[in-house]
Amino acid sequence: MSEPVRLAPLAVYQHFVGVGSPLAFGIRDAEGRLLLARGQVVGTAEQLELLLQRGAKVDLAELQSTRRDPRKLRPDELPACWRESITVAARLLRVSLGNGFVRALDEVAAPLLQLIARDPDLAIFQVVRQEGMADFQYGAQHGVHAGIAAVLAARELGASADESLRAFRAALTMNLSVVELQGKLAHQLFAVKPQQRTLLREHPMRSRQMLEERGVQDVEWLRAVAEHHELPGGGGYPSGLHTPSTLARLITVADVYTAKLSTRASRAPLPSDRAARDLFVAHRQEPAASALVKAFGLYPPGTLVRLASGEAAIVLRRGATPQTPLAAALVNRSGEPMMNPARRDCAHAAHAIQAVQEPRQLRVQWVAEKLMAL
Repeated sequence: MSEPVRLAPLAVYQHFVGVGSPLAFGIRDAEGRLLLARGQVVGTAEQLELLLQRGAKVDLAELQSTRRDPRKLRPDELPACWRESITVAARLLRVSLGNGFVRALDEVAAPLLQLIARDPDLAIFQVVRQEGMADFQYGAQHGVHAGIAAVLAARELGASADESLRAFRAALTMNLSVVELQGKLAHQLFAVKPQQRTLLREHPMRSRQMLEERGVQDVEWLRAVAEHHELPGGGGYPSGLHTPSTLARLITVADVYTAKLSTRASRAPLPSDRAARDLFVAHRQEPAASALVKAFGLYPPGTLVRLASGEAAIVLRRGATPQTPLAAALVNRSGEPMMNPARRDCAHAAHAIQAVQEPRQLRVQWVAEKLMAL
């Protein structure tokens, strides 16, 4: 005898629906009748909104069957899992789930934290490269990147699993009230408008308020979100506090560092060594800044470099020393793109790193799955 179908409101799981992308599960009407089968497409945002208004449902068993455990994946399957997990988390930050928000947040955080634990170097690669941030996605994806940085820095500081989870939650939600605005500003060529500036100045407190409205009761999490733009000694905003919390300072440096690595319409991303140096100079008294720079290393995975061989390469993994990571050569010494990336150990003199390159200096595409094979 087959198991009865267990249905749940689509509204609770709408962040798993990508407009224009094949559905990973079927969508049913309020009585359980199939409206859209797995693999079919919700074509527009308006269609999704109509389904939500009509009380559409999802089959929980079918939804659960689509989830993959990052701890059990092959190495070459990890890049796709990263892309999927970041996309789902970014969607969650752009929808309103009311009191179901904390549960949903922890559900999307779980695979991301497992991916970080499974391969910290690949986690760093996501932050340094920050690929696929078109269509005003910056605001949502920035929270994920900052969360990765916060977790790695927290672990460098000796944080427990619970403390690392709190750091991830805080970084992920610190800009909850301005997620859409951040996406617009990343593509905006003209100066910030007065109304936008007001929203930005108010966003720490407004984000805290939104979290409280969604059922968050963790005092340290809420305080960190409210204080992540405050500065020791004063001079920050919105309250000019002199002693922001330790967690607030941690997500501040994660926020600043990952923002420096992002692409904006008004500027190119900073090379990773420059971003680390600027962070350390500006926050030299901050243990969190030192921990983040140490966790990422001198040449973090995702950094584009020029080797002694004359080849251009991308760093894949941190090495035995900060100067000797493992890299993949992408362009040969003649300046020609290589058909297949080649593994290079920068501990060898012939492949020692000579310089960090800016992204615009290396106009070549790579396939993450091929890099994982190295």
